[in-house]
Amino acid sequence: MFTDHMTLICHVIDKMADLPPPVQNLAEAKVDHDRYANIKEKFVKKYNCEPKFYARAPGRVNLIGEHIDYCGYGVLPMAIEQDIVIAVCPTSDNQLYLSNTDDKFRDFQCSMTNFEINKAKPDWHNYVLCGVKGMTEFISLTNPVGMQCMVDGCVPNSAGLSSSSALVCCAALATMQANNQSRSKKEIADMCASCERYIGTQGGGMDQAISFMARPGTAKKIDFNPLSEEDVILPEGVAFVISNCCVEKNKAATSDFNTRVVECRLAMQVMAKSKELQWQECKNLADLQNKLKLSLQDMAGIVEACLHKEEYSKQEVCEILGVTAEKLAETSLSANTLHVEKFRLYQRAGHVYSEARRVEEFQRICKEVPSDAAQRLGTLMNQSHESCSQQYECSCTELDDLVNLCIKSGAIGSRLTGAGWGGCAVSMVPSSELSEFLRKVKDGYYVVRGLESRVDEALFATQPGSGAAVYIQS
Repeated sequence: MFTDHMTLICHVIDKMADLPPPVQNLAEAKVDHDRYANIKEKFVKKYNCEPKFYARAPGRVNLIGEHIDYCGYGVLPMAIEQDIVIAVCPTSDNQLYLSNTDDKFRDFQCSMTNFEINKAKPDWHNYVLCGVKGMTEFISLTNPVGMQCMVDGCVPNSAGLSSSSALVCCAALATMQANNQSRSKKEIADMCASCERYIGTQGGGMDQAISFMARPGTAKKIDFNPLSEEDVILPEGVAFVISNCCVEKNKAATSDFNTRVVECRLAMQVMAKSKELQWQECKNLADLQNKLKLSLQDMAGIVEACLHKEEYSKQEVCEILGVTAEKLAETSLSANTLHVEKFRLYQRAGHVYSEARRVEEFQRICKEVPSDAAQRLGTLMNQSHESCSQQYECSCTELDDLVNLCIKSGAIGSRLTGAGWGGCAVSMVPSSELSEFLRKVKDGYYVVRGLESRVDEALFATQPGSGAAVYIQS
């Protein structure tokens, strides 16, 4: 009976991904109505008309599974309550009008079908354009309606909470709704993961999947190729706290993120070559594991046997793979990593395979709920941060200091979340100790650094939130 019940739950969850994002009357929606009234007021002041609907997409926090989605491995995020909202009024002039409730973001206007996305200068409106372009192409719109838009966001920017992906997802959803179209959550998430590449980032799809598929009160185990998701019930008696180290990193503005993607690809290719596989036919590190038919534990041994700890030069990689530098650029590199001459393959692959194992263990513990579940999950989070910091080198001094302080202040587990190089940590804290934890982190990190004025937006507890939706203005 228990097995049948679980099978039914998984079947229902899969079916939910095949449904379109919900469309509700705003008056009946469980939202902060004062906030939406403020967005509406600014919309009317800007455009001299009322919005017809609001598109909403949440940010996310990844509890564990960092930098492995683009390597083909499952991740374990949850949507947060903070989100992006776009108020929209369709128009008949084929123009896109963008304004923001935050005056620091300048207005923008262009044709709905004739615009360029500037990868070199990823301003906020370029992320909106990614979603517009992606959805327009996805549903084959030859003459999309114009849109007047007012954008409002409470996801901290460049903090590792997926503000940029939430903006892409929200813009795509707004475009679909304005053109009276409907597609499934799974289809839209896949499309949004692809169209974010217009801005130059090569993510794996986690941010978009959780933004559309999240359910209140649960985290998600999300797998890729094909995209699937499963609810993960978190332990009782704990709270999840986001703390921003206040070092901002726009992953589209540098090559650091894409360099890690390339290093993982090269590590896979070098190991595949050493195992006499057709390395050109291997997609990523997960695909290599599948072709070798080995466990994640076994893959750690393959890393030890096939890769050296010292940096690889571009010339050495070319010699191993038997290709020219021009061919390597074509098969393995990205546009903004052509200048990179040194690669750390052993460390990157080692992180990916160990992190994938931690995700599996995290999910297993949540299913079995042993008496020490929270402590064991916390240990996995701590190990994840150490690997991100030491093996993947995607942390920074301030973020490491913040994570250490969170653990000293009572967190059961703490780790960086998001791309890294700044941004946020996520900490699992006993609910009974939440107030004292927040006080200690405020005093120990923000006050001593003169960042007290940013505490309200930089340090907060959050619960697993709901996914993307459309609210109709009544």
